[in-house]
Amino acid sequence: MSAFGKVAVLMGGRSSEREISLMSGGGVLKALRSKGVDAHAFDTSERDLADLRREGFARCFIALHGRGGEDGTLQGALEVLGIPYTGSGVLGSAIAMDKWRTKMIWLASGLPTPRYRILSANDDWDAVAKDLGLPLIVKPANEGSTLGLTKVTDVSQLPAAYELTAKKFHDTALAEQFIDGPELTASILDETALPLIRIEAPQGNYDYQNKYFTDATQYHCPCGLPTEREQALQALALRAFRLVGCTGWGRVDLMLDASGHPQLLEVNTSPGMTGHSLVPMAARAVGISYEALCVKILEAAHVG
Repeated sequence: MSAFGKVAVLMGGRSSEREISLMSGGGVLKALRSKGVDAHAFDTSERDLADLRREGFARCFIALHGRGGEDGTLQGALEVLGIPYTGSGVLGSAIAMDKWRTKMIWLASGLPTPRYRILSANDDWDAVAKDLGLPLIVKPANEGSTLGLTKVTDVSQLPAAYELTAKKFHDTALAEQFIDGPELTASILDETALPLIRIEAPQGNYDYQNKYFTDATQYHCPCGLPTEREQALQALALRAFRLVGCTGWGRVDLMLDASGHPQLLEVNTSPGMTGHSLVPMAARAVGISYEALCVKILEAAHVG
């Protein structure tokens, strides 16, 4: 597909998700080449972005995850260079990476999301537990892949959970109401929500290890919900995606609470593209192969 010109698959980077990004990027690179695309690996931790222009790259497939890859900074640099890139623009990428501000937008627009508090070192931990209930979740506000996520079952665990986020991840610590119910994800492609996937992780713990490195997690697509119910959740996910300024492709994660009501968790603007990843799984459910999916995403590359 020479019409795309020379394509850089941006991968690796310096974020805590570097390992997964290299896996995603490797898969995308192989898929694009299999379709005749002149695609090349480009590790942003080892190369100067100015090389993209110097070496004549016509567009970029962003397979970076986490900070520096899907938080708007890379997108801004590519816009300055004038090189089309995949996924959401600067604003949508920056907002979606920030779970706190994403929640504020959703709540202001009347969309459901678990109750939360932003933690600080001098918080009254008993008050936090009373406000949100136990168990609760503590996680970084600006990390992905469930990195740094802690399930707190006793108030005595709160200080350590806060320290993990604030010190190890150098991040804002977000405490969130625990939702005890089915976990679902809605993949977005070409402004359309693909079939939902229901996730069943061991002991309900869909953490970094169970997400990428084990086969114990089960994925159900079809998700098992009635058609009208699934369609309503797809519409909710698409609205949530658009409200934070996201475009192109991505993923919206949500859960159903004990009453069956949806609770939006977060938006991923550069989701994983590994063998365990969810967007390729949802695409297969509607007859789109991994290779065809990569081409579709690349076709929508844009500037601004």
